[in-house]
Amino acid sequence: MSENESVSETPEEETSAEGPVATAEGQAESEMDQPLQDEPSGGQSKPIDLEFLLDIPLQVRVEIGRTRMLINDLLQLGQGSVIELQKFVGEPFEVLVNEKLVARGEIVVVNERFGVRLTDIISPMERIEQLG
Repeated sequence: MSENESVSETPEEETSAEGPVATAEGQAESEMDQPLQDEPSGGQSKPIDLEFLLDIPLQVRVEIGRTRMLINDLLQLGQGSVIELQKFVGEPFEVLVNEKLVARGEIVVVNERFGVRLTDIISPMERIEQLG
């Protein structure tokens, strides 16, 4: 480091070669981007292996719309009946993972099968707000 360069440190945040590091009083955002690490008693840190999470099955559902019906109306349905949904034409479809909204998209046909092209991923902050 040259004499002209200066390093400023605040009580909440220190600077290291990898970027800001949090202290007990504050937490820097860049620390959140670093991989989780397990610190054994020797002070050495090593990355935690999270690959076992990759095999956990999740329920993925694409919802095209919703409606409420009386039992009487439901019993009147037959082949060719039309159910009006509470969604407008052109609105994106919702992609839910384990009953939580994670994305929106549009229906596409790929090799004679339906699929969903994701057009909007729900931000982590919005997903946290859904939990409350």
